[in-house]
Amino acid sequence: MCRFRKTPPWSVLLLSAVATLYCAVPTSVNAQRVAAHNPVIWADVPDPSVIRVDSAYYMTSTTMHLSPGVPILKSNNLVDWHLVGYVYETLANADALNLRAGQNAYGRGSWASSLRYHDGIFYVATFSYTTGESYVFTTHDIETGPWRKASLGRLFHDASLFFDGGRAFLVYGAGDIRILELTPDAQSVKQDRVDRVLINNVGGIVGTEFYVPGEGSQLFKIDGRYYLFLIAWPRGGMRTQLVYRADSLDGPWEGRVVLQDQGIAQGGIVDTPEGDWYALLFGDRGAVGRIPYLVPTTWEAGWPVLGADGRVPNTLDVESDGTGVSGIVASDEFSSDALAPVWQWNHNPVQRLWSLTDRPGFLRLTTGRTDASLVDTRNTLTQRTFGPVSSAVTKLDASGLNDGDTAGLGLLQEDYAFVGVRRTAGRSNVVMVAHQDGAARELASLPVDRDVVYLRVACDFRDMKDQANLSYSLDGENWVPIGSPFRMRYTLGHFMGARFALFDYSTQTPGGHVDFDYFRLSQTPD
Repeated sequence: MCRFRKTPPWSVLLLSAVATLYCAVPTSVNAQRVAAHNPVIWADVPDPSVIRVDSAYYMTSTTMHLSPGVPILKSNNLVDWHLVGYVYETLANADALNLRAGQNAYGRGSWASSLRYHDGIFYVATFSYTTGESYVFTTHDIETGPWRKASLGRLFHDASLFFDGGRAFLVYGAGDIRILELTPDAQSVKQDRVDRVLINNVGGIVGTEFYVPGEGSQLFKIDGRYYLFLIAWPRGGMRTQLVYRADSLDGPWEGRVVLQDQGIAQGGIVDTPEGDWYALLFGDRGAVGRIPYLVPTTWEAGWPVLGADGRVPNTLDVESDGTGVSGIVASDEFSSDALAPVWQWNHNPVQRLWSLTDRPGFLRLTTGRTDASLVDTRNTLTQRTFGPVSSAVTKLDASGLNDGDTAGLGLLQEDYAFVGVRRTAGRSNVVMVAHQDGAARELASLPVDRDVVYLRVACDFRDMKDQANLSYSLDGENWVPIGSPFRMRYTLGHFMGARFALFDYSTQTPGGHVDFDYFRLSQTPD
């Protein structure tokens, strides 16, 4: 594992995927460029919406309850993606988004977004079952912002933003897909407007009984013809990519199945400057989450043909620099006075209860109230886990904990696990806790006679094994397994892949704190 020197603040903020991430998450950036492979990112990046502006590609994705939200990724080749920012810092000041008053936003927050570029302005439409509203964010600079937020006043499920002939529309819904006209600037619903069903029963071309009857709208106009990309999930089948086409928004619309392979579906289509076409979709892959695949696309008789012989290829005819997940995750020495963009808080953070300057070179988390568990507490700092294998190590100083405090390194999902330090009656114990089948259980507790402890979580996602092993060390070199292997599980309760999490919560007396010296990622087995 590579040890990072303390670096100046600007280098952390820039997040150079080549320099900063090479040691943390091995890539082939220093080797000869190679053919890209699917999945292009083996990590949770669901509901991709992609555009090209000149020679640059941009993608937005879903991050649910996390803050900041709606990540923006950039690529020059559709396979090597780098995180450049977020659309918003906090979606709203609501109890559920703040983990307050017994409420939470797990599995909700903001869902599938639609990214568009029109007349020099970038647009992102998204919606929230937490607030009950849909939003349109706008900016002239997608990489640095600022973003302006407009609420449409109500919720439109899985909406695709679409501009056509000086008019703006949302295409949205499930099963029956509707079209709604917005004002030309897409900032509000137009009063004298189009508001009708666009296509009835879109899933009817693939089945009669469904887990998902048809949603995930992404509407495009290509060579004067309209193409609506959707997914359906027939009962007993797999997530399936559909396309409907028409010569006019008024129809008639005709649809067909364009991909039914490995459950890879939902997303959009984009062309290259050279005239090639690709679909960017995702596949459900167990506890690591929903991961993106790039699917070569050709055209026959005015229909997009996805993949080769109906299959998503493993190898792509695109050269990659080997970025992989290293464009969206990173080790951190906490040597800056600002958090790197790879981090997201579990919900809206309490700013006064975390710091990178109270003890320079450390992340300090301070408790501000009592909570029952990891999923109840605020200011939990997270990053994605990733495949095929990944591990995270942190060095923790527990000297500031109060009795009843627990701090450590965890895997955050509805079924969660962590290894941490718990302070009881003035003494510290290293504990391993696992939450499964609706209950949290302490599987191990071992006394330690020192404040500084090293913690490690290692994940194995190969062949959807979804197993994690937790361990601790007193010197950072000799590791001791603790508890038992943990079976990770993807649930709709949180609706996202497992996240590495740094946390601190109090069950008795708030005001204690923990200091994390570093967070280091590795892509090697335990």
